[in-house]
Amino acid sequence: MIEHIPYPRHEEKLPVVLSPAEVAAVFDATRNLKHRTILMTIYAAGLRVSELTHLRVSDIDSKRQVICVRQGKGRKDRQVMLSPRLLEVLRIYWKSYRPTVWLFPGNPPDRPITRETVLTICRQTGEAAHLSKRISPHTLRHCFATHLLEDAIDLRRIQVLLGHRNLKTTAKYLHVSNLAVRSTVSPLDRLPDVNDPTTAR
Repeated sequence: MIEHIPYPRHEEKLPVVLSPAEVAAVFDATRNLKHRTILMTIYAAGLRVSELTHLRVSDIDSKRQVICVRQGKGRKDRQVMLSPRLLEVLRIYWKSYRPTVWLFPGNPPDRPITRETVLTICRQTGEAAHLSKRISPHTLRHCFATHLLEDAIDLRRIQVLLGHRNLKTTAKYLHVSNLAVRSTVSPLDRLPDVNDPTTAR
């Protein structure tokens, strides 16, 4: 009889996604240049936190306008676009901190910044921005994918940028994007005019 008992359904929750205005508010909430650059890099390139922490200075290819992500999930290399706006911020950051090997060195400087430090930066900055939503590095990665989708970038290209092996993983952002929801007309709006209840007696 055991084999006929159905498995319990797994609870599926949609990822938290910020609006573009909320993402900008997160960046504005910190005056620490290194922290702001870290957050911008995650969002601009859709990086996982482990990919961000292991970025090297040499991975920023300004001539080709790409960021080389080394040994991402599944031990695969990939390239993502280097935003011109992010490049300006990275140049200002480099002039101030002069990193040599790791783009975002930790303590000690010969080691990369830790995952825990990046998580703390996200949490503290989210609190400083007074947002009701909890902010994490993965939240910014979700925002990257969702905002691209809402800008009509095709799902296959987003899959490549995120480094997803399966398109089904990327397709979950179709459920998060509110573009289809906002562009759908409610049946109420298609009804003939009805009497205004505020004027009824």
